[in-house]
Amino acid sequence: MNKSIFNIPFQHDDINAKTVIGLERISEAFRTLLWEHAKEVKLSPIQIQILIFVAYHDDKLCTVSHLAKEFNLTKPTISDAVKVLEQKEMISKNKTSSDSRSYFISLTKGGEQKVSETELFANPIKKEISKLTVQEQESLFSTISTLIHKLHKSGVITIQRTCYACKYYESKDSNNGYCNLIRKDISSNTVRLDCPEFEEKA
Repeated sequence: MNKSIFNIPFQHDDINAKTVIGLERISEAFRTLLWEHAKEVKLSPIQIQILIFVAYHDDKLCTVSHLAKEFNLTKPTISDAVKVLEQKEMISKNKTSSDSRSYFISLTKGGEQKVSETELFANPIKKEISKLTVQEQESLFSTISTLIHKLHKSGVITIQRTCYACKYYESKDSNNGYCNLIRKDISSNTVRLDCPEFEEKA
């Protein structure tokens, strides 16, 4: 039998194949919500994602080079999106002190307003997750955070800022660790997926 995850007979009897297909459906739901919202606000999906990212991340991460890595897109694609956002007066370009040729992106008042209009697009997914029991929520998050870390280690995910890959994280056992920066215990449920103090392990 063809052991492709997309082969229905094989998929029915393989829990890992069904899990991958399930994740694909959830990813599709996320994309659909983003596209629907993009049409409402007359922006492209990547323009919305850039605005939201810039709103909540440090200046050093808000460069064309980093955004290209963050969203797995080419620099020209990100540059084109940034150019449109600048024309719409939603972002401004700020030269860095270390290199006058490079710049980081920040939001204008118009950009901040657009973020407040767009950042809730994924709430329908959050709403359904909130209906799970606390135990189910914790189990789901633990599984997802572990999977993200493993996919990063194997090179499928290029960028992550989670505790497991941080130089400050010290593993105690399979479910618990310790952050040497904030000096707190880290459990599978308190792992951060996007930490502002993240520094990748050497």
